[in-house]
Amino acid sequence: MLGASISTIDQLLLKATILEHLPSALFVFVLGACVGSFLNVLVFRLPRNIRLLTPPSSCPSCDHQLRFFRENLPIIGWIAIRGKCRYCKAPVSIEYPCVELLTGLLFLGCYVLCYWVSPTTPFVGEIFGDWWHTNGIVRTLPMFLALLTLVGGLLAMTLIDARTFTIPIQIPIFMTVVAFIAAALQSQMHLRNTPAQIWPYPLIDWTWALAAFGGMFGVAVSVCLLRMGVFAYSFADYDEYLQEGETLCSYPHSRREMGKELLFVLPIVIGFLVGWMLGYEKGVPPLLVQGLAGSMLGYIVGGGLVWAVRIVGTLGFGREAMGLGDVHLLAGVGAVLGWWDPILIFFIAPFSGLLWAAFSAILEKIGKKHKEIPYGPHLAVATLLVVFLRPGIQWAWDIAMPGVSQPTSEKIQTYLPEVDLTYREKEGSIPITPHVVGCDKVRQDVSLVCGLQSSDMEKGHA
Repeated sequence: MLGASISTIDQLLLKATILEHLPSALFVFVLGACVGSFLNVLVFRLPRNIRLLTPPSSCPSCDHQLRFFRENLPIIGWIAIRGKCRYCKAPVSIEYPCVELLTGLLFLGCYVLCYWVSPTTPFVGEIFGDWWHTNGIVRTLPMFLALLTLVGGLLAMTLIDARTFTIPIQIPIFMTVVAFIAAALQSQMHLRNTPAQIWPYPLIDWTWALAAFGGMFGVAVSVCLLRMGVFAYSFADYDEYLQEGETLCSYPHSRREMGKELLFVLPIVIGFLVGWMLGYEKGVPPLLVQGLAGSMLGYIVGGGLVWAVRIVGTLGFGREAMGLGDVHLLAGVGAVLGWWDPILIFFIAPFSGLLWAAFSAILEKIGKKHKEIPYGPHLAVATLLVVFLRPGIQWAWDIAMPGVSQPTSEKIQTYLPEVDLTYREKEGSIPITPHVVGCDKVRQDVSLVCGLQSSDMEKGHA
């Protein structure tokens, strides 16, 4: 009898969950398909320096303007015209609906994993954690939009970089701006209590907050000096050594150009160090400062890692080691995910490169042509792995680094009085860090059956 009642309650809960999440999930999928349509515009126009909003979309063969409610509808439009232009019958690449469908599925996956799947679900529920599911999409909307911007930006940068070996700087800059705004807005939202995960990325104290602010001030100074002509652009004469029809060339002055980039980095390093010294052991800032500074620190750490390898590798080997687009890519990723995930991404990306090299070798053995791809797509793949396979990353981390916890989620540090040997009270900052999501997590009994615990339910099922 008890087992039957529990089964009925489970069915009612399933129906309630579907009714609660299905409309939002469908909206997010449609939004993703529309964003995918815009990504197609970015992929086509940005490398060609064409304005994004004008002229309207048209057939590349006959220049006939596409109508929104027919040819230009995401996914459906391509199916309606059967993959051919309605007027000149020229074939329309299947890439367009594929990008729209993939973007819609990625957006839908983010919604399902953040809000639909229960955090108690093994592996899948542990990907994003309790903070998202407990607070819901309304309370976490700023961060969710930043997450969707990250996914869409990675897809666009991957497609462009794989074709042209360049990453338009507009995309990672847009990701960064959205991340900063989202962090500021999210800190002002009224959130529910989630002791195990109070923020999507690690929070920081005044020491690192002022260091991040100082580093971003240095970025602003360097950009202003670059625009004013005080600093020179590196590789400004690269096109002069580029042969017609080629995307890459053997540039002979790579080491010389690193001097220009080191000069650009100097104000950033000085600002970072000055901020660190000014904020050293000053306690814990408000949540607004922690959230915004955490995003800025992620931007600096992500971009700094790749830039350091670029400078050192170029000076050592005499050729450009990594592109500046990769610097901006990982910096934008860090702005969304915080300072720790870019470190994981940086060390996971080479494995993606090795897998691609092995796959290319197999293709070469069987006589099939393969195209070399730059490093940006590997960074994008590593980012998606870290975002969507976090429990697996945690499992691998526990094996490689037993007893060492990743700073993936933290509580806010609080001020509590502590007593010293002189029996006088003083204020001290005590960090409170919970177990990482999915690691040593305490199981809680959750039931909507009044007065029943999990042990009673197990007896009923038995």
